[in-house]
Amino acid sequence: MSSAGQYSAFVDVAIFDAVRTPWVDLGGALAQVSPIDLGIKVGREVLARAGIDPLAVDSVLAGSMAQASFDAYLLPRHIGLYSGVAQTVPALGVQRICATGFELLRQAAEQLRDGVQLALCVASESMSRNPIAAYTHRDGFRLGGGVQFKDFLWEALYDPAPGLDMIATADNLARRYDLCREAVDRYACDSHQRALQAQREGAWCEEIVPIDNQVFELEGYQPRGIKLPRRTSLVTQDSHPRPTDFSALSRLRALHVGGVQTAGNSCAVVDGAAAALVGRGSACTRRPLARLLASAVVGVAPEFMGIGPAPAIHLLLQRSGLSLDDIGRFEINEAQAAQVLAVAQELELDQTRLNVQGGSLAVGHPLAATGLRLVMTLARQLRQHNLRYGIAAACVGGGQGMALLIENPTYHN
Repeated sequence: MSSAGQYSAFVDVAIFDAVRTPWVDLGGALAQVSPIDLGIKVGREVLARAGIDPLAVDSVLAGSMAQASFDAYLLPRHIGLYSGVAQTVPALGVQRICATGFELLRQAAEQLRDGVQLALCVASESMSRNPIAAYTHRDGFRLGGGVQFKDFLWEALYDPAPGLDMIATADNLARRYDLCREAVDRYACDSHQRALQAQREGAWCEEIVPIDNQVFELEGYQPRGIKLPRRTSLVTQDSHPRPTDFSALSRLRALHVGGVQTAGNSCAVVDGAAAALVGRGSACTRRPLARLLASAVVGVAPEFMGIGPAPAIHLLLQRSGLSLDDIGRFEINEAQAAQVLAVAQELELDQTRLNVQGGSLAVGHPLAATGLRLVMTLARQLRQHNLRYGIAAACVGGGQGMALLIENPTYHN
């Protein structure tokens, strides 16, 4: 496997703390909430939980994929300001599609090299507020011209370079790696069952921030806030995990003729936000959530985009000097079941260490925010089970893969 790509190693970089909102299904309780306000909520909460004065933050990095509000251009800046960060602190928008959450952490670590002391990283995604859009009508509507409005959320899943949607790229991997429909559905069923068990056991309680109606004040400026639907006063947990059995999954129609991917074995579409604080480990006054050791990002063929995590993980291990056996847990984003199975097969990965609390098939995938969820979930697993190293990875639309290596600061032999 090629070792081409970008590798970065980090020294004395720590994730002080990280939190997220519940992931809520498309059209659910968070559907009308701006991603900026979801981002402000988690930004404020991660600072409060870490016991850090917002004025100590000297960099804001924020990411969101779709323009889900008319003030979307201002998302990074407003998240920083309404989180209480000093007005003099700059804010930067970051985008690497499904790996945006990883890229936020990578760029924060890079900024620490240049003198930044503490970075607030926020990723927020409202899939529900993706617009119905037209790009060809700025000069008006010609008689009989038939202006074309399309669903941005649906169209964004299509890559015009290979002429394939994301589901078709997973079906390509299923054919390449000889993955049958039964194997793909059984993996999806396991993901749902693991997620339900994790939810029942409270595995995500530490990372989830309950969402209620709230106003965000900023002296001298207009207030913002979160307003939930009528008869909803509090959102406390992920909404998509649900009882699912293999027979139900096997009855679903494949999305493409001859393919293995269905609505049941593809990631759930949800809304949500996540935040993390990144700073120097030596400056952390209490034990951080994780140490960020390295990152790797690679390019792959767009028509096989889902395989991206495999070469990214290969590069990460090769350059860090570690082996697969050194890694206690893997969190690899489940864009589609065939995609994650192909990655596991390519790496010859022990699946008992892979997505042990389920993944995006069951929990959901709010594009920009998923990377932060994978890292915080992974970090807490390492601490709970006294494991030293973990890798979080994701494929990226257009043909990329990205992976992060983290270390448990509480590990002991």
